[in-house]
Amino acid sequence: MTDENRPPLEETQEVADAVEDDVAVSAFVTGGGPDSDNPEFLAPGEEPPVRTGAEQEWEPVDLAQAEGRDPTPENIERARQELERDGAAAIERTVP
Repeated sequence: MTDENRPPLEETQEVADAVEDDVAVSAFVTGGGPDSDNPEFLAPGEEPPVRTGAEQEWEPVDLAQAEGRDPTPENIERARQELERDGAAAIERTVP
């Protein structure tokens, strides 16, 4: 039987027997830990961790280039002042 013709695992007799007997179904048993085949779900109402571009160190030249500006001395100085003045907010405006 191909995967296309196979009924969903939840509808197999093995699962029905396992539910009735309260035992593990071999196809559901994994090596542990979350991965693409065994994702880890959040509890209802729980927010996922958010990672932003401001979590790493930024040099003024990086900010100038991220804003689409050429890395000229003037643009790098402007970016340095912006980083000093606004900190991570300067990054967040450009690289969310």
